[in-house]
Amino acid sequence: MASENGASARRAQAILEQLLQRGDVAVELLAQQLGVTAATIRRDLTALERQGLLRRTHGGAAPVTPLLYEPFRHNSSFQEQEAMFAAEKRRIGLAAAALVKDGDVVSLGAGTTATCVARSLRHRRNLTIVTNAVNIAMELSHQDNLRVYVTGGRLSGSWFALVGEAALATARETFVDKAFIGVDGIHAECGLTTNYPEQAPIHRVLFSQARQKIVVADHRKLGVIGTSLIASAAEITLLITDKRATEKQLSPFLNRGIRVHRA
Repeated sequence: MASENGASARRAQAILEQLLQRGDVAVELLAQQLGVTAATIRRDLTALERQGLLRRTHGGAAPVTPLLYEPFRHNSSFQEQEAMFAAEKRRIGLAAAALVKDGDVVSLGAGTTATCVARSLRHRRNLTIVTNAVNIAMELSHQDNLRVYVTGGRLSGSWFALVGEAALATARETFVDKAFIGVDGIHAECGLTTNYPEQAPIHRVLFSQARQKIVVADHRKLGVIGTSLIASAAEITLLITDKRATEKQLSPFLNRGIRVHRA
């Protein structure tokens, strides 16, 4: 029985990783990849759906996330950004989540790439999540295996970001193992930047309070300088980007001794 439960847990992990990477999964393909019958995969999908980790579709499964966004379905600016380079962002999210260990305390800044990190952590256990992003808190709120803390503060525009002195006060009092921060630009000399000045201070504090400071940014952000500084490049523990990042884009960071991972 223990062996059977272990095999089921491993299949569940593989299914969720495929779902996060691809955006949907098909029963027949999963059965072929995992070496089990289609009936076994259907039972796995049903069990995962009961846990709120996916939703069944005809012939497979899709993420549960869009259902949670129903109150914000007309927020086109966030959705448009979320759809841009979605596959790259999903891979970055998976690579980031792979760094998180059970029992970790993790902070997540607002933004679409950080949201992909959050989605990749939904099925993990015994994590404490600190975030200034209302949408991230929503997506993780119904997971009994996660403890989610929101900074508080004033809601800024259409990006679900909490900002202001109340947010900063909470963040200053919280130390975390790993911080995952998305950016509008990351430059080897000018550092991490955002085009939203109100968000810079809270992301700066979340970053500074972490033992490991990790930037999650697709290739479009590399070498770009936004309007407001978050932190210097020297503070970065790791930069996670996608495979479309070129050697020319990455060499300034590598030359400064910054670790880079292409997902």
